[in-house]
Amino acid sequence: MDWIERIAGIRRWTRGGERAPHKPLLLLYALGSFQQHGNRPIPFSAAEAGLKQLLKEYGPPRDTSPGYPFHHLTNDGLWLVDTRHGPGSPGPELGRLRKSEATGRLHSDLAHALLVERGLLARIAHYLLDANFAPSLHADLCLLAGLDLETVETAGEVEKASRRDPGFRSRVLMAYEYCCAFCSYDGWLDGTAVGLDAAHVRWWAFDGPDDVANGLCLCAIHHKLFDKGVLGLTAERTIAVSARFVGRSQSALDVVLSLAGRPARPPQPGLDEVEQDHIDWHTQQVFRTPARG
Repeated sequence: MDWIERIAGIRRWTRGGERAPHKPLLLLYALGSFQQHGNRPIPFSAAEAGLKQLLKEYGPPRDTSPGYPFHHLTNDGLWLVDTRHGPGSPGPELGRLRKSEATGRLHSDLAHALLVERGLLARIAHYLLDANFAPSLHADLCLLAGLDLETVETAGEVEKASRRDPGFRSRVLMAYEYCCAFCSYDGWLDGTAVGLDAAHVRWWAFDGPDDVANGLCLCAIHHKLFDKGVLGLTAERTIAVSARFVGRSQSALDVVLSLAGRPARPPQPGLDEVEQDHIDWHTQQVFRTPARG
């Protein structure tokens, strides 16, 4: 059985193209639990806070309930829910899941495959990460989900690399003259740019192309903040800062808050600016609205 194909086929809630990584986040959480405890049932009462935090940090900008994936993933043949009354989920409502003492676990077929197929857990984790999240978020997401990152990174690299364009970073950094489009940082070490990334505006996981019109040269901290939805771009190519971001130090003021309304650095003349469609996608799917005035 090809478990990657099974996981690729999980049914997603859709509305207007909105990101819906609820089930992938639950699966990553369950894989982390499997690494630590085997396929021991996971009480919803114990998982609720962790799932809520994962959804808050890595889900869509709108609020969402951890009961949604805990219940609905049972429809995909990968996840089982039991209650004190017997097999079967009581529904996605938090009150019902708590009152019925619901527990969840990976389907026994999947759990068995994880035990006998070397590297399967790593391949599944890589697929879930690559298909749903920007690369800059992977390490922190794994830590929050309880996944051993060193183990996760032991498989899948050749396959992943073959699907990505290795020239994307060099083209984007050249287009922006090796300078962060938000803060103008331009560090070098022994002739090599350091601390600069080529950020996808529309994430590669959501059909974002590996071309300059979908890229920004950003320093490492602004790349992370851009992918987390703290920072965004407006239609006028000015920098948006989420009003939900809180920073009281002088560093937060200098590095983040002072960017609000500042024009983003454009690419060299003759090279493509970020396409509006990609900016719109990031604003709708990643940026944590509203923006500061």
